Amino acid sequence: MELKKMKTLSKKTRKRIVERINSHFKPEKIILFGSYAYGTPKKNSDVDLFIVMETEDKPSKRRIEISGLFRDRQMPMDFIVKTPSEVKERLLMGDFFINRILKKGEVLYEKKIG
Repeated sequence: MELKKMKTLSKKTRKRIVERINSHFKPEKIILFGSYAYGTPKKNSDVDLFIVMETEDKPSKRRIEISGLFRDRQMPMDFIVKTPSEVKERLLMGDFFINRILKKGEVLYEKKIG
């Protein structure tokens, strides 16, 4: 199937994304957002992922490390990586963008508690 005709990512692709991230990091959550989550991708749409995980790294290094896992990617991808405390802080500040991701995005992975 041509990429431009896809309305969403296949289950197999979603699973591969989660497995690849989980094999190198310990995320609390991986959320697909943007056009692929909402069923509206265009020909040049990228895959948007919001990743919540504990890390001491600066935001730019986080993105580089996650992006490096997908050097062989077949489509453009964009990553936002935040710590749980950063997410909480942004929500308390009324960050509409993160709030929308959490409410409308598709959770691909969530760490089991307990």
